[in-house]
Amino acid sequence: MTLIRELDLRVLNRTTLERQLLLNRAELSAAQAVERLVAVQGQEIDAPYLGLWTRLASFTQDDLASLLHSRHVVRGSLLRGTQHLTLADDYVWIRPLMQVILSRTRQAAFGRLMRGVDVEELATLARGHLAGRTLTRPQLRDLLRERWPGTDGTALGFSAQALLPIVHPNGIWGKGGPTPFTLAEEWLGRPLEPAPPVERLVARYLAAYGPASVMDVQAWSGLTRLRPVMEAMPGLRRYHDISGRVLFDLADAPLASADVPAPVRFLPWFDNLIVAFADRGRMMTAEQRKAVCVGAAVYPTFLVDGTVGGMWDLKDGVLKVEPFAPLSGEVMAEVAAEGARLMAFAGVAGEGEVVWSAPRSGAALS
Repeated sequence: MTLIRELDLRVLNRTTLERQLLLNRAELSAAQAVERLVAVQGQEIDAPYLGLWTRLASFTQDDLASLLHSRHVVRGSLLRGTQHLTLADDYVWIRPLMQVILSRTRQAAFGRLMRGVDVEELATLARGHLAGRTLTRPQLRDLLRERWPGTDGTALGFSAQALLPIVHPNGIWGKGGPTPFTLAEEWLGRPLEPAPPVERLVARYLAAYGPASVMDVQAWSGLTRLRPVMEAMPGLRRYHDISGRVLFDLADAPLASADVPAPVRFLPWFDNLIVAFADRGRMMTAEQRKAVCVGAAVYPTFLVDGTVGGMWDLKDGVLKVEPFAPLSGEVMAEVAAEGARLMAFAGVAGEGEVVWSAPRSGAALS
């Protein structure tokens, strides 16, 4: 009988932080870091920049902007059907795996509003409108409404985004505005892979986030029915956590020591670390999760000794820090120093200002 090693929360925490480049800022390029993370959350325009800054020893805003301009990195609907930045080389095989999620989400959100609309006709018409050019979502919506004038315009615009592989040639720090749409194959100059294996995505996830359960992989990707896939994958190592859940990992992936120091780190909106697990106990308590993950939003957080220590917000040159529990003077000094570096990266004039809120009741550190 093969014994399966039990991993406690501390080992899981440190191992995840190591793979997420959050124990030591890595000497990697921005492209290498995006590849390591598989795809970087991109709902908020500035968030990927902060997520890479907190992980890399040398990173500037221009590093990511140049990757977007050169089309080495693209922004589009990927994991869970939400906005991500990923290498072009990865987009071409990840996007086809996500079609089932995008189709399911589109039907759930807009199916009722689009009765009488043939989705295949809509996809063909949208592709024709986008051929050879870039349109904003409102522009594409208005063109589609010429064919279906009585149909909800929002449903038409978002349906096109779900039905077609569309990328958004934007994502530059501080620049918002209407979301541009362009056909992925035209933007990348190559077709998408027709039938990529889902095992490829599972292996990449485990390399960046493991050890993890089947439910964790499904929560991160949005895919379902992965248990038979993972159980059949050759060479995966198995552990279990303190609750008895089976955790999978790559056979050659090392575990971190439980006593490795973990520095203070600031994480942006929707950071990969926070959204990558069904069970987020390795980095926050259940009460903290209620405060951080509210509806569809995942608020910016900061880590203290490897776990979520509170939330933060940067506005008009003021960094507001809201701990979940009282912090020692030493930790407060570390948070303030890291916050100053954050403000410098964000372009805050002068030294900026750190404002501390009283610890949030009901979300104390465990």
